[in-house]
Amino acid sequence: MRTTSEHADRAEAPAMRLLPWTGEGGKPCYVLGDGTGYVSRTADNVECVQLGMADELLGHAADLLADGEVTGPQIRFLAGRLTESLGQVLRVAQSRGSRLDAALPDRFEERAAEHEPDADAP
Repeated sequence: MRTTSEHADRAEAPAMRLLPWTGEGGKPCYVLGDGTGYVSRTADNVECVQLGMADELLGHAADLLADGEVTGPQIRFLAGRLTESLGQVLRVAQSRGSRLDAALPDRFEERAAEHEPDADAP
């Protein structure tokens, strides 16, 4: 269990945020700060664009899959774009989830305690 001072130390430390783009070789990029700086605002905008594009792509996918005359190359192209989009959405979810965990440190501990087996359970 964490003490109040551990919570205070964690709250005072600058948050590390996973950015919605990658660096050289596909390595993750991070920014440290309080979430109000230029890079954080740019990341917010990029995430918004990525999520909007994913929504549009889902609509396009539904239309294409409903077309009885769709070709193999069209399906492969669609699968490629869906894969890219899913990767971006996953990165956004991971970034936002880690920021929630940092902002609400007890949230993770409470969830973990809920899933621990009872000592008396077989």
